[in-house]
Amino acid sequence: MEPISIILIALVALVVIAGLWAVVTYNGFVRLRNLVQESWRQIDVELHRRHDLIPNLIETVKGYAAHERAVFDEVTTARAAAAQPASGPAEQAAHENQLTQALGRLFAVAEAYPQLRASENFSQLQAELTNTEDRIAAGRRFYNANVRGLNTKVESFPANVVANAFGFTRAEYFEVEDAAVRAAPRVDFGGTGA
Repeated sequence: MEPISIILIALVALVVIAGLWAVVTYNGFVRLRNLVQESWRQIDVELHRRHDLIPNLIETVKGYAAHERAVFDEVTTARAAAAQPASGPAEQAAHENQLTQALGRLFAVAEAYPQLRASENFSQLQAELTNTEDRIAAGRRFYNANVRGLNTKVESFPANVVANAFGFTRAEYFEVEDAAVRAAPRVDFGGTGA
């Protein structure tokens, strides 16, 4: 074989290998992007479930604490904002954080009414909301793991060459901004009588 034929075969083989790598990398980006979108849809389902529970919770508390109008209005306003489509996970997280804070104030009102806390309807709604919050947290972890995978691949060389060529970009994380969630728990043994 002539040296030119060997060089030509080597170049063709190199181009085929590079083409195969580009196709596999592109398909990997598509898979990761779809995983991110699917995991966001799961969070969205749980957020809608949360939003649907809140009016029932408000009505239950209203029956016992009708004079707490400002708290009810705040929760209703925060729920309406959170239920609107957001431009992305960061905006949705901001709305959800406001709703979480308003719900915290609603539960603080409920603490002042022992007969409300003893109500089976209130307890059931509170348990349902807690269950939904747990599912949202699990969904957030799954979503953020998929976002991390996509973002790592978008930024890693040589895959970033394919990402830039085909317009794959970093995805946004869905983060909790509530200071109470991020704060370390306070431990107080002052009342133990030791």
